[in-house]
Amino acid sequence: MDDPVWSKAIPLGVLILVGVLEAMGGLYLEDRRTRNDWTMELVSLAVLPTLIQPGIFALVLLLMGWWTSGAQDLLIAWPWWAQVGAFLIADDLTQYWWHRASHTYKWLWKLHRPHHVVEEMGVLVTYRNAVLYYAFMPGIWLSAALVFLGMGHVYAVYLVVKLVVILLAHSETKWDRVLYRYRWLHPLAWVVERTISTPATHYAHHGLTIEDGVSNPNGNYGNLLFLWDVLLGTAKITRRYPTKFGAWNQMKEPWHVQLLFPLIRSRNPDSELHSLRTPHDYDPSVDAGKADI
Repeated sequence: MDDPVWSKAIPLGVLILVGVLEAMGGLYLEDRRTRNDWTMELVSLAVLPTLIQPGIFALVLLLMGWWTSGAQDLLIAWPWWAQVGAFLIADDLTQYWWHRASHTYKWLWKLHRPHHVVEEMGVLVTYRNAVLYYAFMPGIWLSAALVFLGMGHVYAVYLVVKLVVILLAHSETKWDRVLYRYRWLHPLAWVVERTISTPATHYAHHGLTIEDGVSNPNGNYGNLLFLWDVLLGTAKITRRYPTKFGAWNQMKEPWHVQLLFPLIRSRNPDSELHSLRTPHDYDPSVDAGKADI
């Protein structure tokens, strides 16, 4: 199934609008992004929606068409709410575990590392991950299978909602501040911050160290639903925002090394991207609290 034009236009429009608002607020004039960061962010932004996700979908639809052609559109009669539930489990919950695993297993961390070494938040941070991080992401493959089974129309809407939530969770606009500013909105804030990812909860995930009392680098893994963190014991809600971001190991690498590791590796023997296993590996399960703040 071809994605309808609006399913791509809406997230792109949100990204551009939020990017403009961030620029007007001075983010891209005062931040610490280098040319290397800009290149990595723009390449990542282009590659995922134009190559990786469509490529996975094309492969899955082709293979399932060959092997299980009789199953095509088998589940199309499911009610919309059941189809949404299927994507929340097959895509969003599996992405929670994929994300959590990337903060547990060192080899997977190296694919997720580009997302965390940036020292400023912003909408362009959203897609900063190595190519293989997305290529192996179970949720994309499972979503393609559900589309083959007849859930394509629901997926188009589901994906728009998910992308908008994720983009806004990384955004410097901090849209959730209004919920915390007014006491009469606090009951709504309580529900929202436990349901979907917000800037406050996702900023905490990107915070430099747990020593600031706000950051939760080894938690707050949710993408669309923050509810997974609440249910699985990895949630931290403070309604505050870290002031320092990044990872304890801040060694910089060329954009092509970060995005194409391990196909391309660092020439620096002191880098954790020099090999799949090095003496200098960052252990995300241990080192998140070691940064000097």
